[in-house]
Amino acid sequence: MFTSLDNMGKVSLMMDLIAQRQRALGSNLANVDTPGYVRRDINFSDYLGSMNSPLETKLSEKLGPSGIIEDKQQQEIDPANELMEIQKNSIYYTMATRRMSNIITEMKTVINVGK
Repeated sequence: MFTSLDNMGKVSLMMDLIAQRQRALGSNLANVDTPGYVRRDINFSDYLGSMNSPLETKLSEKLGPSGIIEDKQQQEIDPANELMEIQKNSIYYTMATRRMSNIITEMKTVINVGK
């Protein structure tokens, strides 16, 4: 059974992952015309399906010092696709912040009930 503090840690890690992805996608847009630039991204499906397992371990194994995944094949960067991915990332961020807010509200309720 997970406590609110466990869940808070997991949501915090997800928010870190979302921030890393936002930086990667922004870098892709900034370098759309840079010759030899290799597109970068983070595959959320590797992490979102693992929320019932210890996320900290899974993230540390997969991310190492950096969560950025480079596409080894040099593909042309499509600005429209990058913008769409940034919008999806924004939705993930909204979901994570709402979850964090709910956890904090639950903790406040428990504290106030205990008085």
